[in-house]
Amino acid sequence: MFIQTEVTPNPATLKFLPGRIVLPEGTLDFRSAEEAAVSPLAESLFQIPGVVGIFFGHDFITITKDDTDWQHLRPAILGMIMEHFMSGAEILRGDSKGDGDIGEEFFDEGDEETVTMIKDLLETRVRPAVAQDGGDITFRGYKEGIVYLTMRGACAGCPSSTATLSHGIQNLMRHFIPEVQEVRQL
Repeated sequence: MFIQTEVTPNPATLKFLPGRIVLPEGTLDFRSAEEAAVSPLAESLFQIPGVVGIFFGHDFITITKDDTDWQHLRPAILGMIMEHFMSGAEILRGDSKGDGDIGEEFFDEGDEETVTMIKDLLETRVRPAVAQDGGDITFRGYKEGIVYLTMRGACAGCPSSTATLSHGIQNLMRHFIPEVQEVRQL
């Protein structure tokens, strides 16, 4: 088994590509060992000193570290991922599933058409680009011309995430949907 690694715009995060499906649907973001209880792989990865975040995407795993050097972490992470996939163990325990979203959406009923266009742009243009960087972005709400999004994985806490939101995503939304005035992260 060969696992590729890719750097992300977040220097504290690396993207690991095991060459197989990690989660068939949705995504999962673990920020503590306690949250990782639904996944034997995530639990194992949190046992590696220096690992502070794990994100499962469709075909990748993003690991966020503390100030530990990647030179020391990468071999342990690669070994743990390889061992897990070679064992044939499940990624998730029982009937756990990827969450795909994080919480209730909010918007006025009169804005339903605008929200549908926002979600379509996110799905077709934004999420694929963000996934390439080892993260995910989800729609949370729309109110008075402001789109509220949540960034996860490599994008959460990334130094360039503010620029991505305010310049890239906001400009894209404004271009296609004139009602959008601003994009904010929750």
